[in-house]
Amino acid sequence: MANKAGKRRFGNIRKRASGRFQARYIGPDGIERTAPHTFATEREASRWLTVVESEIIKGDWTAPEAGEVQLGPYGQKWIAERKLQPRTRENYEDLFRLHIRPHLGTLALGAVKPQTIRSWRKRLLDGGTSEPQAVKAYSLLRAILNTAVKEDEIIRQNPCRIAGYDRYHTPERPVATVVQVLALAEQMPARFSALIVVAAFSGLRWGELAALRRSDVDLTAGTVRVPRKLAALRNRMEFGAPKSEASNRTVTLPAAARSALAAHLRDYVGEGPDATVFTGEKGAVLRTGNFRRAVDWTAALRAAGMPAGFHFHDLRHTGNNLAAATGASTRDLMHRMGHASMRAALIYQHANSERDREIAAGMDRRIAKAQPKPKKTPRKRRKGTDPEDGPAGVPARTG
Repeated sequence: MANKAGKRRFGNIRKRASGRFQARYIGPDGIERTAPHTFATEREASRWLTVVESEIIKGDWTAPEAGEVQLGPYGQKWIAERKLQPRTRENYEDLFRLHIRPHLGTLALGAVKPQTIRSWRKRLLDGGTSEPQAVKAYSLLRAILNTAVKEDEIIRQNPCRIAGYDRYHTPERPVATVVQVLALAEQMPARFSALIVVAAFSGLRWGELAALRRSDVDLTAGTVRVPRKLAALRNRMEFGAPKSEASNRTVTLPAAARSALAAHLRDYVGEGPDATVFTGEKGAVLRTGNFRRAVDWTAALRAAGMPAGFHFHDLRHTGNNLAAATGASTRDLMHRMGHASMRAALIYQHANSERDREIAAGMDRRIAKAQPKPKKTPRKRRKGTDPEDGPAGVPARTG
């Protein structure tokens, strides 16, 4: 017999034909659930509903099916179903395979608690995993479990909510000067000289440079379009869409980069519109490893006097710093850099102390110009200085 309306504020109980009692309730996710077993008495069913209600009030409730869904299969399915760039998919698969599944894969989603996450992170770091990799693995796991909370409603809370676990200290990368960039370009074999100059003064990423075609370059306007990138996957090189919608952009080159690129197109690039702009010695697409060997990167850095530990990607910082030094707005920097977020653009703006000093000097000039000139006031004569006075204030003799 079903309980009468108003008798229970949470759930309901009914008597089955067998004489046993069945308890049902509507969970926080709006889904009606039935107790996993029937009860001998109505009182036992009522006590069970009271426990469930208490868990919901305290925030300890999880969907019963969370005990059946293991993190390993769920995470793999999450990666497979996500719309991801090929390189990003491979990175996620590697992070999950190496750092998440071996430690947490057999656990049910509902069994993963904040303490589980803390212990897992410590095992990773104690086992030699670098902090950046641990942060990336944590961020991936948090994204997976966010789906389990918000979309699939399998668990009530995401256990990946520990402050500081999604960040790590990144040492400031070296920034080459214009003189150093030009010196490095001179150390390159001739066919790679323009690559260095364009990389530094355009702010394009390696994959964007490697994917450029002749039809993307407009020497008259002095621009390059970035409609694609080249990604190095596990077993192949693949052309694809840029990193993000914001990365699909057109960048105007300064004269130095425009001149270098024009000479390069004349000497090393085929006439067809689809001819790749930057290639290896035999016309193959660029790979970072092959490029470093072809140009003897370490020796070239040393000969050019570049900062220690300099990476090819650091050339992009030079261009971005130069752009920020011109006084470009945050929105302009975001467009040039191909970023959808303001964060990186603001970093370059804040880090540009040279530009900040120029601004302060300009402010000084304006402030000085605006200040009223001080009025001239007559000097107060000291005693003894009047012609009528004698020395030290003694009256001069008369007659």
